[in-house]
Amino acid sequence: MSGGVYGGDEIGAIVLDIGSYSFRAGFAGEDTPKAEIPTHVGVLDDLEAAVDMENNDSNITPKRYLIDTVHMKHPVKDMELSSFLKDGMIENWDVFEKVMDYVYSNTIKSEANLHPVLMSEAAWITKGKREQLTEIMFEKYGIPAFFLCKNPVLSAFANGRSTALIVDSGATQTSAVPVYDGYVINQCIVKSPLAGDFITAECKKLLEESGIDIVPPYTIASKEVVGDAQPAKWKRKENLDVTKSFNNYMVKDVLQDFAATILQVPDSPFEEFQADTMPTVHYEFPHGYNQDYGSERFRVCEGLFDPSFIKESGGNSMLGVSHVVSSSVGMCDVEIRPALYGSVICVGGNSLLQGFTDRLNRDLSTKTLPSMRLKIIAATSSSERRFSSWIGGSILASLGAFQQMWVSKQEYEEGGRVCIERKCP
Repeated sequence: MSGGVYGGDEIGAIVLDIGSYSFRAGFAGEDTPKAEIPTHVGVLDDLEAAVDMENNDSNITPKRYLIDTVHMKHPVKDMELSSFLKDGMIENWDVFEKVMDYVYSNTIKSEANLHPVLMSEAAWITKGKREQLTEIMFEKYGIPAFFLCKNPVLSAFANGRSTALIVDSGATQTSAVPVYDGYVINQCIVKSPLAGDFITAECKKLLEESGIDIVPPYTIASKEVVGDAQPAKWKRKENLDVTKSFNNYMVKDVLQDFAATILQVPDSPFEEFQADTMPTVHYEFPHGYNQDYGSERFRVCEGLFDPSFIKESGGNSMLGVSHVVSSSVGMCDVEIRPALYGSVICVGGNSLLQGFTDRLNRDLSTKTLPSMRLKIIAATSSSERRFSSWIGGSILASLGAFQQMWVSKQEYEEGGRVCIERKCP
């Protein structure tokens, strides 16, 4: 029984894309996902359920899960925030199922057994995790058909390429993954921890050195507008009782906004770069303090491309973005290197830093042979870069030629969970 039964207009496939920072969900054939949900989830002891269970003599305190931005960013006593992912792969399956339940009830608003599901996965995912995911989707959710596809392959499809080098700079890591004719070359994947979280940490360091308090909005009762670089005048809310993990998450939120607003990647190494000639950018913090930023907004990003610039790194133990790319291409066969250099695709939220692609282009030009044609591709709209693998999945799942590729429920029942390895490379 082919997946063609599930194709067509009557019932659309669902596309799910799990990133290290957020989980995107929506229907195939649409331009952008219907919802973007943080991969962090608030976990609380469910005291009401615990009282009911006391009568049943159970020792385990049941948990309540707060999912999505609306519920999670509201301060709740004793709420711990944690992610169900580790290294881009699902680690906590119970929390993942809670998020899936939420997606079906609040985003898709339809029965799971009516829609085939195309899901993205990290290029380095293990066989065991793929099989477990397949089992959960068929057994718990009863979906009619399923397909797993690697993130970089979907990003390549979203940019109209079947062969490309995908440079994905997200929250936790920057990776370079060669895709050839729609297949990932696993042994040539190169990863570096220099990514969004690194930039956030550098911003925190910069503000602490400047003596600026990082105050998350949830703590502010009132504030007054002050002049540039004047001490902030604000009042803290009383009786706030939150966990350290919640406070850290909200502080990180402020730092991410700061990074997205003022940071810029210098288009040449920072020592040679004339930062003083560049315009300053004004920024106001949530508690009312505001200041202009000049050369420091370029200095923070330099470590992404030149790890020797990071004081704490103790040398070049980590790879800069251009080094990640050249290492990955260098591990591939000589015949396909021109094709990879001819379409280097930048995706991921961290690639949205102003000047990111220009600097990558400059650094790679100095590392490649003059005869090698180098082309950096980056979508102009931020949603296309942030959601590139979701958009690729949306395109793929709505193609007529793709409909016989699905792993149907019948195939799963006949072959078990190992069928995913055979049909989804």
